[in-house]
Amino acid sequence: MSARGVEKAFGAGGARRRVLEGADLDVWPGEFVAVLGRSGSGKSTLLHLLGGLERADAGVIEVAGVRVDRCRDGELAAFRRTRVGFVFQFFHLLPELTGAENVLLPARLGRGGGVARERGRVLIDRLGVTEAATRLPGVLSGGEQQRLALARALINEPTVLLADEPTGNLDEESGRGVLELLRQVAGDGRAVVIATHEREATAIADRVLVLRGGRLDG
Repeated sequence: MSARGVEKAFGAGGARRRVLEGADLDVWPGEFVAVLGRSGSGKSTLLHLLGGLERADAGVIEVAGVRVDRCRDGELAAFRRTRVGFVFQFFHLLPELTGAENVLLPARLGRGGGVARERGRVLIDRLGVTEAATRLPGVLSGGEQQRLALARALINEPTVLLADEPTGNLDEESGRGVLELLRQVAGDGRAVVIATHEREATAIADRVLVLRGGRLDG
């Protein structure tokens, strides 16, 4: 995964604010990279651009062999479904579905079939939420919900995992567990990028980059 000269601004006229100004990034398969920065520095925006959730104003972004900056809308949808897994601070589990149903949802949208169901079972067991997966999200702890969200992000076997403040809503113990799981995901050969305020994430990351002034330093 690489990004070169990435720029992004929001607003118009005098209210226009540039959050990324020529940001460069390289992340290799199996590498765990933590991106630190103050609130509003552009960490989430960077992940959204890498994952095709937003479009850059300028620059080159290549993820898993795909030139994301050149993709049309339909191509971006397929890219997000098959190449990238997302984990967010607020879990985004559908409240009317059980944990297991939430995990399998991306595979169902992509017509994953029986192979995906077995992969989902293995992920749920591996992440230690076998019992929690039978229940609705509303009765689960934050740590259980985030583990299920991580299983959902991995269900389609993405090449890249992007995690935006994944421990921000968790207690210290649960947060530590999620970080350890992300470390394991990188160990499986995936590129993992986490945007975080948590200094604890730096202890297990292969590299730590700081986003300031629209650029990445590290």
